[in-house]
Amino acid sequence: MTTSDEALAQAAASGDRDAFAALLARHYDRLFGLACRLLGNRAEAEDLTQDICVALPAKLQGYRAEAKFTTWLYRVAMNAAHDRRRRMASRGRAADGWGDWEVNRRHANAEEADRTDWLTRAMAQLKPDLRDTATLILAEDLTQSEAAEILGVPAGTIAWRMSEVKKALRARAAEEMTP
Repeated sequence: MTTSDEALAQAAASGDRDAFAALLARHYDRLFGLACRLLGNRAEAEDLTQDICVALPAKLQGYRAEAKFTTWLYRVAMNAAHDRRRRMASRGRAADGWGDWEVNRRHANAEEADRTDWLTRAMAQLKPDLRDTATLILAEDLTQSEAAEILGVPAGTIAWRMSEVKKALRARAAEEMTP
C-alpha cells in the first residue's frame, strides 16, 4: 500500500527526510511542468522549482491537511510564481530606467517567438489570472472546484475565466489566420 501524500507531508514536516524525498519524487515533475507553464521560460521555471523545493521543508510546517496535499502544493507554487513575476517586473523597470525595461521586454518577446508550441505562446499572452486558471484546468487537469480552491476565488469566477480564455484563444487563432 502506498503512503498518502498527506501522511508523507505530516512526516516530512516532523523532519522525516525519507518522507520529504518521497514527496519530491512524486511531485517534482508536475511542479516543474506547472512552473514552465506559469512562467513560459524553462530557465526561470527551473529556478522557481528549485526555490520551491528549498523552501518546502519550512512551508510544510504550516501544512494542516485541510485540503489535499496537491492542492496545497499548487497554491505554494502559484504564490511563488506570482512573487517571481512581480520581482522580475520590478527589477526590469528599476534597473536603469525604462530603457533597460524595454530591452528586457524585447528579449522576452524574442524568446517567446522561438517557441514552437502555439498554445504555449497563446497562453503566455493571457492576463496572469486567466493564464493561471487555464494552466490549472487545461494543463493540470484539475476541476473548476479544485482550481477555485487553489486560487482562492469562487467556482463561478473560474467558469467565467475559462470562458474568457476560450474567447482570447479563438481571437488569437482568427487573427493569425487573417492574411
